[in-house]
Amino acid sequence: MFSYQRPYVFLIKITLFALIISILPLPEIVLSIAPFWLLLFFAYWLTNFPAQGKFFLALLLGVLIDVLYGDILGQNALALILSSAFISNIKQSLVVSNITTQQVYIFTASSIYLGLLLLVHGLSTQDFSFNAYLLFKPFLSALLWPVVQSLLSKLRH
Repeated sequence: MFSYQRPYVFLIKITLFALIISILPLPEIVLSIAPFWLLLFFAYWLTNFPAQGKFFLALLLGVLIDVLYGDILGQNALALILSSAFISNIKQSLVVSNITTQQVYIFTASSIYLGLLLLVHGLSTQDFSFNAYLLFKPFLSALLWPVVQSLLSKLRH
């Protein structure tokens, strides 16, 4: 049972769950279109719990993702911070909106995340081959938002 007195314990649990989901061995095409799981779970946490240091937490979670996946250090951190800033700015509207409007907000946050990742890879000296399937990530994130929201609401209560 999770309560409002323990939002950081809930964050740790959903972060571990998101990381487990994202490391499942799946075909390459499925991995290419998979949503930004940690962004979805963190967006839920941001909108449902009062939090201090949310951008510092986004930094830590992003660096964790970078280290776990061997990505350019800081790219996921920056992407998660900027997406979280967007979510924080529209938090009140997100909470009271219907599910379709919420999906548009999540699509926008995911697009910010993806855009930043593509920008970093485009500017880096690493060999990066663009995969058009990456453009489906924001769509799938938005489509799965109601499922994630429902699942985490049930876990929370």
